[in-house]
This record gives sequence, C-alpha cells and structure tokens, in this order.
Amino acid sequence: MNSFTRALFLVLFISMVSVSCSNEQLEEPIPTTTPVITNEITQVILDWNQLWCQLDRYATGMRPNATTRALAYIHLAAFEVCVEDMVSYTSNKDRYAELEIDFTQRQPNINIAIALNACYATAIDHFMYNVPSNIDSQIAVLRQAKEAALSDGISDEVIQNSEDWGNYVAQQIITYSQTDTEAETQLLSPQPTSYEPPVGVGFWTYSDEAERGLFPYWSSVRTFIISSEETSTVPPSLTYSEDVSSAYYTAMEEVYDASEAARTTDTEGLWIAEFWSNDVEGLMMSPPGRQISIANQLITQYNITHEEALVLLLKLGFSLNDAAVSTWADKYEYMVMRPSVYIQEFIDPTFQTNLFPFISWPNPTFPSYPSGHSTFASAAAGIFIHHFGDNTDFTDRSHEGRTEFRGDPRTYSTFTDMAAENGFSRLPLGVHLRMDCTEGLRLGYEISDAVNTFDLSQ
Repeated sequence: MNSFTRALFLVLFISMVSVSCSNEQLEEPIPTTTPVITNEITQVILDWNQLWCQLDRYATGMRPNATTRALAYIHLAAFEVCVEDMVSYTSNKDRYAELEIDFTQRQPNINIAIALNACYATAIDHFMYNVPSNIDSQIAVLRQAKEAALSDGISDEVIQNSEDWGNYVAQQIITYSQTDTEAETQLLSPQPTSYEPPVGVGFWTYSDEAERGLFPYWSSVRTFIISSEETSTVPPSLTYSEDVSSAYYTAMEEVYDASEAARTTDTEGLWIAEFWSNDVEGLMMSPPGRQISIANQLITQYNITHEEALVLLLKLGFSLNDAAVSTWADKYEYMVMRPSVYIQEFIDPTFQTNLFPFISWPNPTFPSYPSGHSTFASAAAGIFIHHFGDNTDFTDRSHEGRTEFRGDPRTYSTFTDMAAENGFSRLPLGVHLRMDCTEGLRLGYEISDAVNTFDLSQ
C-alpha cells in the first residue's frame, strides 16, 4: 500500500468512525488520541484502549466484575506479545501453572506493532461480550485500519508472522482464562437464582427479580497477585440501629443530607457524584473501565515508552481484578444494606438517590460494604502513584463534552486526592455510607501495594 492510499484509507476510517460515534453518542471520538504519540507501538496501545472504553460503555451484564477480569487477561496478552523485546522483563508463563506460551512460535522477523494490533483485536473481541453488533463491529474496523497503517513498507512475510504471533498469544491467554471454571460458569449467570441472601436485621436484600444479587460467588474467581483469603478484612465499624441518637442513624443522615444538598443546592456535590458515577450501562463506561480511560490519558501526558505502558496496564488490570474478588467476598460476608432502604423507612419516605434518574433501580444490585467504587479507585491510584509519583497535574477528561450529566473535566494535584474524591463521591450520589467508602479505599491500597511488589523481571 503506497503512502497516498494509506493516508486516504485512514481519512475514510476516521470519518466513518466519527459519524458512528456521533450517531451512537460514544464517549469520545476514536481511534485518535490527542496529542498524537510518535511511537507507533504506544499509539497502538492507546487506540485499542480507547476503543475498549467504548465497548465497555455498551457491554451489558459485565460491570464491574467481568470487566475487571477482562482487563487482566487483555493486558496480560498484550504484555506477553511484547515481552521478548522488553529489557529486564520476563514472561509470566512460569508464574502461573496453567499458562502455556511456546515462544518458539514467534518468528524472528516480526513487527511488534502489527503483532500487538492483532493480539488486542482477538483478545478484546473474546473478553468483551454482550456488546451491540454495531459497536462490536468497530473491533474489526480498527484492526483493519491499524494494520493498513502499520504495514506500509513491510513485507507480506513479516506482516503474516506478526499477525500469527499476536493471534497465537491472544488465543493462549483465552485458553488460560478458560481454566478458571468458576469464572467461566459465573459469567453465564451473573445474577443466579440459586443465590438467596441470608436474612438478618440491617441486611441487604433484593425487592425484585431484576435486583437479585450480582456475582454473589465471585470470591472463588482466580486472582493474579493476592487472593481474598490473603487480604485483610475489616468488619463494618457501625452496628445497625434505628435509634435516632445512634451513630448508625447519624451516618445515614449524612448520606441523606449530602445527596439532598447535591440534588438541590450543592452544584459541586452533584458534579462530583455524576462525574465519578460510571454506573449506567449504555451511558457511561464502568467504574474499572474509568481507570483505563485515566491510564490512557496518563500514558499520553507523561509520554511514557510502550514498555512502561504495557507494565502499567498489566499491573492495573491485575490490581482491578483482584480488587473485585476481595471486595465481593467482603460484600457478601457482611451483607450491609444500601442507605436508600433505611432512609426511606426512617428518615424520608420520598428519598431517591441521585443515581435513580439514570437507572431502573435506585442502587447497584449487591451489598454496600465495602464500596466497590472506592476499592477500584485506590487499587488504581496505588498503581499510578507507584509509576508516576503521587504529585501530579492531571485533568481527567473522560466525560468531556457530555450533556446527559455533568462531565466537565476535573483537575487533581495528587492521585491520592483523586482516589478519595472518587471513593467518597458515593455519598452525594446517595448509594453508600462513609464507612463503605473508607474501607474500600483502605482495601484497594492494600491490593495495589501487593501488585506493585510483583516482580516481572525474574
């Protein structure tokens, strides 16, 4: 393909995707990232992760648990495609017993960018399921566009060898994921009718079939660094009480006051609540997916190498995956009720969360403690701090330009502050107690600390 044809192809592709994005109201135009990175391998990483965020928005029944699992395997595949050319890093094939990668399958004359492009396409297509066909089709479109752009001046033999290697590694990771039979089974029935929550005073329960517990058995799913048995667990600090003078009642009043103020007078409170929500399928990316959007922006802002980006994303995927497993183990152990149930019975029968205008149910369909949002926030922030340091000048533009809710960019001077705002945003949203968020943030940092010590060099 000559340079003119290549340029024309890319122009047509970008125009087509821009129209598609406009019609579907996607988060951001794809596949371009601004500013454009000069390293073509890094640009492959950014483009695929940006498309992944669009798929994440529209995937049904995945968030947040299946989403975190997908991220771990997708970024494991990308790392393994490139690891032989990464100084000081080694494959994970000897770290995980059931992971098999035969590096003799890799021909010496390959182009890493082309191989990575093929790998992302294959892995993402497998792990991102329940995506509408008009959105899912963009995987093939991006794959072909990137292949055309990357293949200019490259021999057919190198192109074929590169694609074969990328496809092979992706398939090996898919095969490895399927050895986790617990996860594979649960993906087929995320709200199993076999699960009935225990009955107890102050316990979470469901009021309709559509509100059944989501992923109640997720504690048995594979982790990569730290299991739910290895993480510490802190019981809820408050005991259920209906006494208006109790600490429990006061904590519920705090949620009520914060959410009502956000709804009526506290415009920044509502901005923060909606900015970090990421709860609504079809409207927003998922809570773990939001961290990938942030990672993409940081890769661009700090202009890191593709090797650094692959390590960052691998550890981020592992941290988010393991965070979901430990959080869900604790959720279904402690069974803490959602604030709106208590508030409607004892404080204000007309109360609705600030999430309610966007969804059919006033709350996420699982127990409250600890907050998954808060855990994901610190599980990611800990990875970002390890790679970039805590001090930053970062503006999150994940929802820039949205009109359905307030997604105006927000700026942070530390990743710690960003995680805290994300975690405690659940109070003005009306869906969590402060203790849920505090424990989620603690647990997420514990998990990211374990992931940060994971040695990829031996």
